Amino acid sequence: MSSKRCYYEVLSVEKTVDEEGLKKAYRTLAMKYHPDRNPGDSEADAKFKEAAEAFDVLRDPQKRARYDRYGHAGLDGMPSHQFQDADSVMDLFAELFGGAFGGGGGGGRRRGGRRRGNDLQVVFEIDLVDAFRGVERSLKIPRQQSCEECKGTGAKPGTHPAPCRRCNGQGAVVQGSGFFRIQQTCPTCRGRGEVISDPCRKCSGQGVVQVERELSVRVPAGIDENVQVRVTGEGEAGEAGSPPGDLYYQVRIRQHPIFAREGNDLHCEVPITFSQAALGGARGADAGGQVRQRHAGARHAGRRRDPPERPRHAARPRGAER
Repeated sequence: MSSKRCYYEVLSVEKTVDEEGLKKAYRTLAMKYHPDRNPGDSEADAKFKEAAEAFDVLRDPQKRARYDRYGHAGLDGMPSHQFQDADSVMDLFAELFGGAFGGGGGGGRRRGGRRRGNDLQVVFEIDLVDAFRGVERSLKIPRQQSCEECKGTGAKPGTHPAPCRRCNGQGAVVQGSGFFRIQQTCPTCRGRGEVISDPCRKCSGQGVVQVERELSVRVPAGIDENVQVRVTGEGEAGEAGSPPGDLYYQVRIRQHPIFAREGNDLHCEVPITFSQAALGGARGADAGGQVRQRHAGARHAGRRRDPPERPRHAARPRGAER
């Protein structure tokens, strides 16, 4: 059983809440538990991440529908943000509210920083038999990979990036004064907090190169088309040594000439002769392994009736008249 709290309970909203209501509830909690208002408060930091996770699920119609039906277990295998720390929440917060926040403490918190790599998604087809038994598939995936020459730093080997002077290495600049301030990504370093004066020639200072990776994935037996399977760490490379993203794959099951799938059941229509329908018999269907089914026939259909009784004749004494 999941130890996570109900997402509706986290945001203090009803299940019928609309999109605007969700945004309002999340903004209230994000402002209340923002790390700049609660420096050193681990409980507030946890609630800040919890609210972001709940809002990220409920604002997505597909995720919300699965969560409403199956709870937290319904989200397994679906793409989701990884809110591992307070910094990872800042992108979602800035996306919705433009980076606006109030703060009682110093506003030099780095918002952008080095971010994990992007997640990738791939869809491919398999046969119904492969979905039934499970199969191993080889995929060729174009993705960004960390540059081997500069080790992902973007700087020429033997040199190092220098702290950005405009944001003092924070990756963000703050405008405004008093209670209400606007924090924005530093336009000079683009949120990295560093600038590269002598870029790597192989990756042109990007720290990543485009490659095509061949990857073998195992499709589990009984997989359904609506399920996404995550392969951890096989997404695109993160910035300057940050963790890579994940790969999500989804299958499409080809139509079988005989069998049709309905949930976990297989259905088929098999033609039979009149005599088989009347007398019964066995018929096979090949689905990667022969299946035989015996049917009773029409003579056994319905309620069984006993044969009529023979008339009984009374015994007569020998020599009696007929």
